[in-house]
Amino acid sequence: MTRLASGGSRIDRGATVRFTFDGREMGGLRGDTLASALLADGVRGAWRSIYHGRPRGIVGIGPEDPCALVQVTHDGISEPMLRATEVELVEGLAVASLAGRGRLVPDSAPPHRDKRHVHCDVLVIGGGAAGCAAASAAAAGGARVILAERTPVLAAEVAPAEELQVLTRTAAVGAYDDGYVVLAQRDRLWHVRARRVILASGAVERTVAFAGNDRPGVMLASAAAAYVERYAVAPGSTAVLFAADDSGHAAAEVLERAGVGIAAVADARDGAVVCGTEGGDALSAARIRSGGDVWSVPCDLLLVAGGWNPSLELWTQAQGTLRWDEARAAFLPDEAPDRWTVVGAANGTRDPATGVAEGAAAGAAAAEASGFPAGPNGHVPPATAGTGRPPLALFAVEPEEGEGWDGHYLDLQRDATVADLHQAVGAGLRSPEHVKRFTTIGTANDQGRTSGVLTLGVLAGLLGAEMGSVHPTTHRPPAVPVPFSLLAGRDRGVLSDPVRTTAIHSWHEAHGAIFEDVGQWKRPWYYPRGDEDMDAAVLRECRAAREGVAMMDASTLGKIDVQGPDAAEFLNRLYTGDFAKLGTDRCKYGILCTADGMLFDDGVHMRVADDRYLVTTTTGNAAAVLDWFEEWLQTEWPELRVHCTSVTEQWATVAVVGPRSRDVLAALAPELDVSAERFRFMDIRDADVAGMRARVARISFSGELAYEINVPAWEGLAMWEAVWAAGEPHGITPYGTETMHVLRAEKGYVIVGQETDGTVTPQDAGLAWMIAKGKHDFVGKRSHRRIDAMREDRKQLVALLPEERLPEGAQLVLEEGGPMVGHVTSSYDSAALGRPFCLALLAGGRGRNGETVLVPLIDRVVRAEVADPVLYDPEGARRDGA
Repeated sequence: MTRLASGGSRIDRGATVRFTFDGREMGGLRGDTLASALLADGVRGAWRSIYHGRPRGIVGIGPEDPCALVQVTHDGISEPMLRATEVELVEGLAVASLAGRGRLVPDSAPPHRDKRHVHCDVLVIGGGAAGCAAASAAAAGGARVILAERTPVLAAEVAPAEELQVLTRTAAVGAYDDGYVVLAQRDRLWHVRARRVILASGAVERTVAFAGNDRPGVMLASAAAAYVERYAVAPGSTAVLFAADDSGHAAAEVLERAGVGIAAVADARDGAVVCGTEGGDALSAARIRSGGDVWSVPCDLLLVAGGWNPSLELWTQAQGTLRWDEARAAFLPDEAPDRWTVVGAANGTRDPATGVAEGAAAGAAAAEASGFPAGPNGHVPPATAGTGRPPLALFAVEPEEGEGWDGHYLDLQRDATVADLHQAVGAGLRSPEHVKRFTTIGTANDQGRTSGVLTLGVLAGLLGAEMGSVHPTTHRPPAVPVPFSLLAGRDRGVLSDPVRTTAIHSWHEAHGAIFEDVGQWKRPWYYPRGDEDMDAAVLRECRAAREGVAMMDASTLGKIDVQGPDAAEFLNRLYTGDFAKLGTDRCKYGILCTADGMLFDDGVHMRVADDRYLVTTTTGNAAAVLDWFEEWLQTEWPELRVHCTSVTEQWATVAVVGPRSRDVLAALAPELDVSAERFRFMDIRDADVAGMRARVARISFSGELAYEINVPAWEGLAMWEAVWAAGEPHGITPYGTETMHVLRAEKGYVIVGQETDGTVTPQDAGLAWMIAKGKHDFVGKRSHRRIDAMREDRKQLVALLPEERLPEGAQLVLEEGGPMVGHVTSSYDSAALGRPFCLALLAGGRGRNGETVLVPLIDRVVRAEVADPVLYDPEGARRDGA
């Protein structure tokens, strides 16, 4: 046992906590971390490295520790890849050491993780002395303040204030634009929008690369001192100090006062360095070199104080820049991101009093910038200057004669050494980003917290470059690992991919519909009667739509309300057609292209007012299209006065289709003139339908006379039942998505995602007529002028008339054994045509009408005639009820 008889600011000696580690029964004290309890019980090299299988021990005291990874099980919940330095000890923990990888245990995620969205005037990140001073000053100034601290306790007192919220056990994990920061608390993810952000995240002590620097017992000097002060744990009995900074001597004094013997001090500023270690699975001696002599010093603890790296991951995520400061041997903040201030050790300030003064001044300034006058606690004492020799930028110690760099570890999580860095530079790599990917240094879950600057220092030496000319690699969110279960919150299990149903779903179920999944929606696929299979049911439904009247639930189509003075201009910039010329109470079919000119989505858009459109999208693309709208509005055209709102769930849509659809609508809406002259194709009418206020549009996706009746979702079922009742005298038939596909394919109408695959332009799909002539620009227009987009041999949409029904996806060739020249996109049996048919993409297809292509299947080759994609009613007469 190495628990000290006295001291320990965070432990309760009267409360013993039992746990198991790798199957062994152990005990600690309330307030311990798992790491402090293990050290107190004498555990040293409990871990093995992921690639080299070398013994590893505890190196740090927080998120900087690269080695002490564990899987923790408690109350039936198992979480992998936690750091022993950050796991709080509670009764009954079952802990297993990990070698760089854990395992997910099904159904063991914590059950009550949640999210919150909050606003504040000042967000202070870090509960050290500088952060607490900043929070106190800002709150005293009247600002709404959130103080987030990663550990369970603050380092200093914070003056209580009504508008101050202190979040402990809370790590800031992501920094984004406009003061948006994500905080990860134990069971809650906080989305914070702050007017000002004060970063007081402290600094991480740096190690040095020397032979055997990964051996258990090699520890950051500041971490060893903190274990003594916080947990009354001595990490060893006899120590050697290896320092390039005054802080190492202060840490050694802490350990010496606790009874740890200091066997030797190697200060690199005096020319003495540790050049190697000895021992098996734990440290037994340190090798010190000075003045050409090398000697071995027995010890079980090696304190390394290689300097300090300000913790600026969030600063760089927020687009703050860094500069190398030679005097402090560290990368420090340079150009500040908007709304951000950095104080204390994160700002390179090593003197505690100066850090407190910085924090208080920043807090007062942040309160004033948020519109609050400085409060009575805004005055701070003048900063005091630090003393002592400047640190030495020491990154690696030359190996002993006859030895290489293989044992000089840079990244202990990735088992990456100085030898790997030599290999990368020898291969011609110069950029830190390229070196990172070649060596994998900094790619583990600590993102190079202890290895990043160390690697840059060695790299600069190998390249003969100044330290300021190499820059740290990009820090990405999350700054510290976050459990997926916390990111998901309550969106787990069935809630992670919810089943969406329309207001009419219960009717479909009651009438025997077979459903298919379209995105997250359950849509009726077909309605079998008796012993009908799908083919028989679909042929019956198709006949009803072509010869009488049929009805379909079209509520799942995406619907986006686009409104504002610039709504027409916005749609014109995105879609290929001209929406400014569209009259009120009229509809227009629109196609949307990506920037490379490929078809992205389509739909019918209703202009319901001069400054308002209802844009419909495909069912599966509704969210993607809204996201596309917002991306262009927010990043490219913020000057446009437009608001986009998803209203998909707000409307239920009943499509009434077929030659008798006019009769059904006339019975439902006797005051509505449904004549062809007064209710034209693509007209919109607001009317009372079955006693309900509805928006009726004459739209057809079948080629037949058809109407779409739109009502608020809560009236959707009532409207459906009213249409059903009005249509019964005419033999009305409900139909599903499979029949919809057949009907539209007979007319050559494309389905985005079926006839398209991200490589199809409007011209390929036969939709060149949808591009407004003389239109100045739209997203994707320039790409249509690329040589590749104008090739005559591009795959183009055609119909095929095969000898038998073909499987979708079947490949097309012009001769047996020839290259593939296209594929079948849709394949159906047609009641109207009396035969099977297909839609396909075929190279140079529009010039091949009447030709024969071959379709090689597993056991035979099928012949198919190429035809125009509009196989049914090419004149379009039936659309008007002829």
